[in-house]
Amino acid sequence: MADGAFGLSKEAAEATADVWAKVKDHVTPMEWPAQAELIVEINRLKAERDAVILAHNYMTPEIFHVVGDYVGDSLGLAKEAARSKAKVIVQAGVHFMAETSKILSPEKTVLIPDLRAGCSLAASITGADVRLIKQRYPGLPVVTYVNTTADVKAETDICCTSANAVQVVEWAAKEWGVDKVILIPDEYLARNVAAQTTVGIIAWKGRCEVHERFTAADIAEMREAYPGAEILAHPECPEEVLAASDFAGSTAAMIDYVEARKPKQVVMITECSMASNVKGDVPGVDFIGPCNLCPHMKRITLENIRDCLRDMKFEVTVPDDMAEKARRAVQRMVDLPPPAVPARYDLIRARHHVDVELI
Repeated sequence: MADGAFGLSKEAAEATADVWAKVKDHVTPMEWPAQAELIVEINRLKAERDAVILAHNYMTPEIFHVVGDYVGDSLGLAKEAARSKAKVIVQAGVHFMAETSKILSPEKTVLIPDLRAGCSLAASITGADVRLIKQRYPGLPVVTYVNTTADVKAETDICCTSANAVQVVEWAAKEWGVDKVILIPDEYLARNVAAQTTVGIIAWKGRCEVHERFTAADIAEMREAYPGAEILAHPECPEEVLAASDFAGSTAAMIDYVEARKPKQVVMITECSMASNVKGDVPGVDFIGPCNLCPHMKRITLENIRDCLRDMKFEVTVPDDMAEKARRAVQRMVDLPPPAVPARYDLIRARHHVDVELI
């Protein structure tokens, strides 16, 4: 972008020259000058505060590609927070992610730009619920998705992500010497994991409000409209959505799939901004809807990231005793040998119904 383009100051033009191509399909030329000036201010404040910004895959491109120092899924960001030498962590994501960063980096100041950035899935279960589940099923290990609050993680034996849920479930069953495992709180993730393993699954009726709205009819409509498109689904979607797709896998697995195969047309059955962000890195691929917006993720903006750094708000804390117990569950997962590649969900198996016990 040439100096002075879009009416930018020289400083803003230089600071954003390399990123316009990655955001131009999302940000209009009319919006860009104001955003570029905010980016300059955010970068200045990051240096002053010794801060880094963790940008989740569901952030909008101007956050993900431009101000995010580390980008990725929730656990990957928390691990980067722990490795970073910065004193301040700004979580461009939702509240449970900021808690996980604090759990793994207790000595750092963790901030979130909007305290209302919650999660329907994390809100579906509490630590008290988990204690009751353990009373009902004594002796069974509790595997908890990282998309949960600190008080839930504190009642957990080991955490998992969508990329390693099958691996963690099978490890827990073997370690505890049982043939059933409690996998909470995402019902659809649990059902999709159950189709990939012989371990019995006890599940909770929690759902992600983004992924639960997708249907097999959406897939059929996309196939009719775009017969050559490859359809990728996240395992938080209903089982029939996975069964109707061409590929199913974690956020990282879907990104790897697109970057490796570079299909001419692709449909990502997940949150809208993820497709926008991947498009910035693989410009030759045509990304087609449908997608659903996460209203909680969209509470995070350049403006409130700037305010967050300027005013050092809003700080996220976790009580020491809770953090210690939650850290054990997360660390157990981190210590497992990672999959050679992000896990994909076998769609042949996914077409076969597997019962789960729903609490």
